[in-house]
Amino acid sequence: MRAILVKSPGGVEELEISELPDLSPGPGEVVVRNFAAGINRADLLQRRGLYPPPKGVTDVLGLEFAGEVEIIGERIEGIEVGDRVCGLVPGGGYQEQVLTRPELLVPIPDHFSYEAAAAVPEAFMTASEALFHLAQLRPDEKVLIHAGASGVGTAAIQLAKSVGAQIAVTVSNSEKAEYCRSLGADLTISYLEEDFQEQIQAEWGSHSVDVVLDFIGAKYWEQNLKCLKFGGRWLVLGLLGGNRLEVDLGKILFQRLKILGLAMRGLPLEDKIRITETFKKVQLPLFEDETLKPIIDRVYLFEEVQEAHRRMEANENKGKLILRF
Repeated sequence: MRAILVKSPGGVEELEISELPDLSPGPGEVVVRNFAAGINRADLLQRRGLYPPPKGVTDVLGLEFAGEVEIIGERIEGIEVGDRVCGLVPGGGYQEQVLTRPELLVPIPDHFSYEAAAAVPEAFMTASEALFHLAQLRPDEKVLIHAGASGVGTAAIQLAKSVGAQIAVTVSNSEKAEYCRSLGADLTISYLEEDFQEQIQAEWGSHSVDVVLDFIGAKYWEQNLKCLKFGGRWLVLGLLGGNRLEVDLGKILFQRLKILGLAMRGLPLEDKIRITETFKKVQLPLFEDETLKPIIDRVYLFEEVQEAHRRMEANENKGKLILRF
C-alpha cells in the first residue's frame, strides 16, 4: 500500500509517498481500504516533530479516514466486506489501508462521498465531546468559539446551533466571518482588527459567555477570563497561542470556572468507543436530514499533500482539507 511518510521532522518538503506492507487484521480487528483522509493541525505538529504518536502507533500521519471494509478479522459480527465506513485512528490515516476496531467504525450516509465522510469524524466528534459531554452546553447559553472557520470550529457552530445556543466566533478575515454566519454564528469577530473581549462585552455584556472553545491557549488567557460568566466552562483544545503563562488562580476560584482539556488522540479505547457510539446515535441522524453538514474547503490528490499542508499552515482554509486516494 502507498503511505505518506515524514523523512525527518521539518517542513512540507519532508513529506514523501512510499510503499509499506499491506495490513492484516488480528482477532477483533478490521482492515479498511482507505479512499479519503482529513488533514488536521495535529498532522502539521507531528510532521515538525512536536506531536509524536502514542506508544505502539504507526508513525504515518493521519487521524481520520473514509473507505470500505476490506478484510474482517476473527470474532467479528455485524460487519461485511464492502461496508462504507469512516472513523478516527490514532495514526495511519495517510495510507491506503487502515487497521482499526469495529466499535470505532461509523457508517457513511448513502448520499455522502468518501471525501465528505472524511471531513466528519475528527471535527464533529471533537466538537461534540467538548460542547456536550465536557462543557454540558445547554439551550440558550452563549458559547465563544475561537478559530471559528476551522474544521472543528465549523462543526462546533452547527452543533451549538442545533441545540439553540447563541454563538460568537473569532476569525481572521471578513470572508471567514461571512461563512461562519452562514453556518449559524450570531456574532463574528475578526481578531486581527478587533478585540474580541470588547466586542463581546459590547454585544452581550461583561462576563456573559457560558462556554469557551479555545484553540489558542496562553495568548487569550486574560480576554477569555473577562468573557466568561460565573460558573463558566473553558475547553482547551489547542495551544496555537502558546502553552505557558503566569496565572491568578483566584480568578478561577471566585468565578467558579471549570477549565478542561481535550486531546482526542490519546484517549483510552473505552472513551473512544463511547464517543463513537454517542455520535452514531445522536449526531449521525442529523446528517441524514442535513441539519449538520461536512464543511470541505478543498480536496487534494494524495500526491498533493505538501500543498495541502501549506494551505493549512497559512491559515487559509474554511472547514476541512481532504486528501483523496
